Amino acid sequence: MNLTLRPATDADRDFLLAVYASTRADEMAMVPWDDAAKRAFVTQQFTAQDAFYREHYDHASFDVVLRDDVPVGRLYVSRGPEEIRVMDIALLPEYRGAGIGAHLLGEICAEADATGRFVGIHVEHHNVAQRLYARLGFVPTADRGVYLYLVRPAATPQPNTAS
Repeated sequence: MNLTLRPATDADRDFLLAVYASTRADEMAMVPWDDAAKRAFVTQQFTAQDAFYREHYDHASFDVVLRDDVPVGRLYVSRGPEEIRVMDIALLPEYRGAGIGAHLLGEICAEADATGRFVGIHVEHHNVAQRLYARLGFVPTADRGVYLYLVRPAATPQPNTAS
């Protein structure tokens, strides 16, 4: 499995909307709207989220996740002096549970360790990805209503014991 990232462009909008819509599918299944109303709502929510991210995280990377050169998801990351914030990580349903998210987050955690930063992420209370985050060392530090804020503390540098 060859995983790469590339910057998202305007040409990726439909794909990124599809990824976002896939994360809202269970929620949309519970509302009594017709398909057109659901599409309109999800499109509006996607557009609002994208505008918020781009306004508040102007130095973030907005990447398309590629597996063997096929777009499979998105990874949005903001790198600050003390924190690497995973703003969003989402994969199309058929690629979930295959180790892609663990690999991507592992790389981010390694970067954080190498630079002495912690990693932060917001996750919905019911999101099954919390098991993955716990395995990677994330712990909840704040309940923010719909979301929990999880932190993976910065690695403590090990003393050099070579003589």
